Amino acid sequence: MAQEIKRKHFILVHGLCHGAWCWYKISPLLQKAGHRVTAVDLAACGTHPSGLDELHSFTDYTEPLTRTMVSIPPGEKVIIVGHSFGGLSVSLAMEKFSEKISVAVFAAAVMTCVENPKLFISEVFSRSREIYMDCKMKEKQESPNQLSSIEFGPEYMSNKLYQNCPIEDLELAKLLVRPGTQFKDDKIYEKMITKEKYGQVPRVYIVCRDDRIAPEQFQKRMIEQSPGTEVMEIAGADHMVMLSMPTELFNVLQEIANKYS
Repeated sequence: MAQEIKRKHFILVHGLCHGAWCWYKISPLLQKAGHRVTAVDLAACGTHPSGLDELHSFTDYTEPLTRTMVSIPPGEKVIIVGHSFGGLSVSLAMEKFSEKISVAVFAAAVMTCVENPKLFISEVFSRSREIYMDCKMKEKQESPNQLSSIEFGPEYMSNKLYQNCPIEDLELAKLLVRPGTQFKDDKIYEKMITKEKYGQVPRVYIVCRDDRIAPEQFQKRMIEQSPGTEVMEIAGADHMVMLSMPTELFNVLQEIANKYS
């Protein structure tokens, strides 16, 4: 007898400068398998109407995800998937809505740890500055009251993010990415998660072995600092795993859906 497929509600959270559009290959695969899918545009990303200059905090940035989680009826649980910088938005959702999440999935994502919440966030900021400068990315602050912004350039995307992706996906990204920010000075990172809430949500980390932004070694160090995290790997996946290896990512997500109720 064939194994019964457990149908779930997936919440998909994109990374820095991207939007819900980057899940365009994964969403139909999940839906075809019978799952419900909500791909969120975080504030000032994708088709979200606000501009970066309207945001003042990481909480503002994550508000669309917060609104989505609030809308989930009591008693229902979702699988929340964060990619890259989106892992921090997922972490905030885990802290605020732990009772609504059956499992949190980090796909080549920033995954902080309860003992030192800011540990890997600080490293991401310091590492990214060097990576961005080397790849001709722009970081600017035009006035004291304006957030520093990051703009992805085509060379950076081609060499660091999309190197294993079809050329069509790279061209799509060049049209759709928007300036973003990491909210480096936001104090929320120091007290964003607790063992009692974030720490009680099951976690799965998907290691992308060809990632040039968060190398495999860095991904595994994050995992080591969060005991109990289940680890799955996708060989040949660059940072944009949902575009470079969509079938493989779908298979991993389907396995997770069947395991976590």
